[in-house]
Amino acid sequence: AGRKEDAFNVLDLAEYTKSRPWWRKVFAPGSGSSAEKYNVATQLVIGGVTGWCTGFIFQKVGKLAATAVGGGFFLLQVANHTGYIKVDWKLVERDMNKAKQQLKFHSSGNKVSPEVKSKVDEVITFLKKNVILTGGFAGGFLLGMAS
Repeated sequence: AGRKEDAFNVLDLAEYTKSRPWWRKVFAPGSGSSAEKYNVATQLVIGGVTGWCTGFIFQKVGKLAATAVGGGFFLLQVANHTGYIKVDWKLVERDMNKAKQQLKFHSSGNKVSPEVKSKVDEVITFLKKNVILTGGFAGGFLLGMAS
């Protein structure tokens, strides 16, 4: 009996994953643009429903956060005026000026790291490939924020 030689293909996973977008790594090898898989109406419905849900949740969480911040500020002011706490306003002003200077220093550079630029390019490519889905999402998001 002759010995059969098995042929193996070697796949360099590092090079393979570098050439593929992140959404294909997450979802599946065949998860290209949604325009290839779904018709226009389906894309609009999926985008609209997910956009509306996101907008509605975003609106509720935003209201909750604004209420918490406003309520906390109100309680601090009441506690300050009744004498429960004392605020060193000169220290607050000094710290705020320091923070302003740091913000001016960091924003003057305007240099974007290559990692951020590559991720932004990936998102733009995804949005261009899925224009209808993105449009449905944007419309649904605005409706969700309004409701």
